[in-house]
Amino acid sequence: MRIFKNLLITGGSGFIGANFIHYLFEKTDFSGNIINVDCLTYAGNPNNLTEIAEKHGNTRYFFFKENVQNYEAIEKIFTQFEIDCLIHFAAESHVDRSIFGPKDFIETNIVGTFNLLEIARKVWGSREDVLFHHISTDEVYGSLGETGFFYENTAYDPRSPYSSSKAASDHLVSAYFHTYKLPVTISNCSNNYGAYQFPEKLIPLMILNILEGKPLPIYGDGKYIRDWLFVDDHCSAIWETVKRGKTGETYNVGGENEWENIKLVNYLCERVAFFTEKDPNEVKKLITYVKDRPGHDRRYAINCDKIKNELNWRQSLDFETGLDETIKWYLNNKEWIENVRSGDYLKWIDKNYTER
Repeated sequence: MRIFKNLLITGGSGFIGANFIHYLFEKTDFSGNIINVDCLTYAGNPNNLTEIAEKHGNTRYFFFKENVQNYEAIEKIFTQFEIDCLIHFAAESHVDRSIFGPKDFIETNIVGTFNLLEIARKVWGSREDVLFHHISTDEVYGSLGETGFFYENTAYDPRSPYSSSKAASDHLVSAYFHTYKLPVTISNCSNNYGAYQFPEKLIPLMILNILEGKPLPIYGDGKYIRDWLFVDDHCSAIWETVKRGKTGETYNVGGENEWENIKLVNYLCERVAFFTEKDPNEVKKLITYVKDRPGHDRRYAINCDKIKNELNWRQSLDFETGLDETIKWYLNNKEWIENVRSGDYLKWIDKNYTER
């Protein structure tokens, strides 16, 4: 098992990154330092880590507002803190935004990853007691039909600028292992849900729109299928991979929990109505079908036998329980919601409904 002293986490103020930092401090025995580098785009929120910063700031937790495209700044942090493990979350991740503006996705997801790989290769040299772990997505595999699953050896077939940029970064990470012997691991996950998720994504968007009586937008016929993974379960999978995953290997992480979008939204209507004492039938009247987006993948489903068999990882919560916890979190964190909804970006969301 690998033991690290100084973790560099890129994108640690975003949804999954912030949950991962909470997970390390609150649910593991990790006793080293965590250095969070995040450029705080609209989706990066320092309020996601207020409690961590207050309790551990400048002792075991350090934050730097910096972009992964800034080679010199990241290299300085890398050497100053003697980083021995880099966990790379930082990415532009919203499919719709990649369709309207792909440039940011190329620069952050591809060039940013390249910079980090180059820094790691330069600073670490031939060391074997280090690790570069890259967080990726199931979207790199393309679209499935009515049956079948994505496996770690499934051929890449990305359909959007977002998934194409992530596919490119995956290939770069793998190439640095094969070409330069840089110790790397990669994980490809399905759709995450949970606390601190920016409300451009399906579940928080629907929860907040229900609370505000706004339309619940559904792309196309609503029969697109996604595999939903509770974010804490994803965090545990990442940590197991970092500690014990085989160098050079990829591990798929899924919820084994497929839902059609329309069925999920109907279920969300029922659960939010239950917690807020609304009439679920009235809430469901907010469901609105909107024009489909270009290149929309029909179905994602992950086979995660490899991480289960090799690392003994398992999901901890059934979807119904995890979803109830998520709904209650949004109901109980109105100040956080007001903070993230105060930006101009959500005006864009209102005009360009999202599914991912």
